Amino acid sequence: MLWIKTLHIVFVVSWFAGLFYLPRLFVNHAMVEDGATAERLALMERKLYRFMTPLGVLALVFGTWLWLGYDFGGGWLHAKLVLVALLVAYHLYCGRLLRDFAAGRNRHGHRWYRWFNEMPVLMLLFVTILVVVKPF
Repeated sequence: MLWIKTLHIVFVVSWFAGLFYLPRLFVNHAMVEDGATAERLALMERKLYRFMTPLGVLALVFGTWLWLGYDFGGGWLHAKLVLVALLVAYHLYCGRLLRDFAAGRNRHGHRWYRWFNEMPVLMLLFVTILVVVKPF
């Protein structure tokens, strides 16, 4: 099980790298007016999303494997699963934002994306506290 835990951690860290960087690209994309720069950012966003999606899937697969392999108890796990579901929703919403940018339908300014960019940081903090401290 230690190998599974190791793979889970590696894929979670890799997935979070994408969750941290993609919204940052959205901030920059919302600020540019130059067509060539916007196209370049759209390409970067698309490639990053395609790269990070399998990483997220693998993080979920190995996390589920751990969940089924151990007898976890306590409310902390239920809270963690809720946060993981929110992270998956965040990831999918990033995909929607990416499609909106690609279609020229962005509805948010760079300030909104700056706040949006902070969500994965907060979720990572709360998930880490739940896993390490197990407060309930």
